[in-house]
Amino acid sequence: MKLLFIGDVMGDPGRRVLAQQLPRLRRELHADLVVANAENVADGAGVTPDTAQELFTAGCDVLTNGNHAWDKPEALDYIRGEPRLLRPYNFPDDAPGSGWNVLTSATGTKIGILNLLGNVFMHPHVGCPFRAADRALAAKPVDVKIVLVDMHAETTSEKTAIGWYLDGRVSAVVGTHSHIPTADERILPRGTGYQTDVGMTGCYDSVIGLDIDKALQRFVHKVPARFDCAEGPGTLCGVLLDVDEASGHCRRIERVRAVETDSERVIRIA
Repeated sequence: MKLLFIGDVMGDPGRRVLAQQLPRLRRELHADLVVANAENVADGAGVTPDTAQELFTAGCDVLTNGNHAWDKPEALDYIRGEPRLLRPYNFPDDAPGSGWNVLTSATGTKIGILNLLGNVFMHPHVGCPFRAADRALAAKPVDVKIVLVDMHAETTSEKTAIGWYLDGRVSAVVGTHSHIPTADERILPRGTGYQTDVGMTGCYDSVIGLDIDKALQRFVHKVPARFDCAEGPGTLCGVLLDVDEASGHCRRIERVRAVETDSERVIRIA
């Protein structure tokens, strides 16, 4: 079973490169399931029904989320009727939507997707992601052997910690939110695939997807400026996971990168 997870889709450049590249990637990588983080898909902050539909139309099966889940108010109603769009599981129980979904592949294999939000240097401060993961896995149906976790968090330490905490209990823990891909993809000792951050799907001629000049105004001159999305060619960053259907253990993990300006270029690093 091959799962393709795509990092934070950032605004128009992210949606554009995903729409251009995902059909080919899904075909060439033989991906059985595609999950993308969509918390920045609408103008760099939040998700709307139209932008979510763009990602579903491009070939995404499930969309995960993060601290910007409610930046667009229409998301509150949309998520109630769209189970393919998740919000962090450790949000309050009465928050709209769900942070857990189980899908069935074309071959009949069930795959659980769990979305978690970190607490270190993160707003809003929500329930403990470690205990939330315990609750989700305790309630997991016994016939769900494959579980993919999106850990949306600020610090590398918190992401690494939950990778070790869930090693052997889930198929993979992949980090999002930092928008910079890390080079630490590996399989942990008990069979869980792990990468601290899969990176952003958006314009890398930017400051984590944001307009460079506006970001420099804040950093250099200490004056307020809008956080506008950068414009320019998009780059898709993600991770490909090969998971054993019987045990749920990860057999292989590879970084995936595809550049909008060269539709034939795909870099995969083992």
